This record gives sequence, structure tokens and C-alpha cells, in this order.
Amino acid sequence: MSCTFNLPFTGSVAESLQKAKSAVEGQSGTFNGDENSGEFALSVFGNNIAGSYTVTGHMLNIIISDKPFMVPCSMIESFLQKQIS
Repeated sequence: MSCTFNLPFTGSVAESLQKAKSAVEGQSGTFNGDENSGEFALSVFGNNIAGSYTVTGHMLNIIISDKPFMVPCSMIESFLQKQIS
């Protein structure tokens, strides 16, 4: 089951992506990409979460392609929004 959501951000694209990268890598994950698109993966409590992003204006378009069944999309969206705000 995948999740798709758009996260608005303020400030520069580079700054927002650096915040996202720090959050993912802080969970021992990987974050690869540039100011246009990329992908990420991390493990939370032994469960893998993976996805990709594209940037459109001041919006991160996120697609979560792999996540635990018991973790709702809204929880992932909320976590990422807090990290880039």
C-alpha cells in the first residue's frame, strides 16, 4: 500500500531538502537526490519505509512506496512535515 501526499515548505528548496535528509539519515536511513527529485529509505522500529520525491515550486511531492501495514500514511506525512517546517 502506497501513500501520496504534498508537503508545502518555506525557504529554499536546498534548505528544505537538507532538513529532510538530516531527518532520514538521523534514523540511519539513506537519502539520495537533488533539488528536482530523489529517493529515500529508512528503518523505523525494524520496519522499512521507502519512497521518492519530486519538487514542484514550494511543494515536495512524496510517494511512499514501501511501509509497514500498521503505520498510517498520516503518521508519515505528519513526521515529514514537522521535519521540513
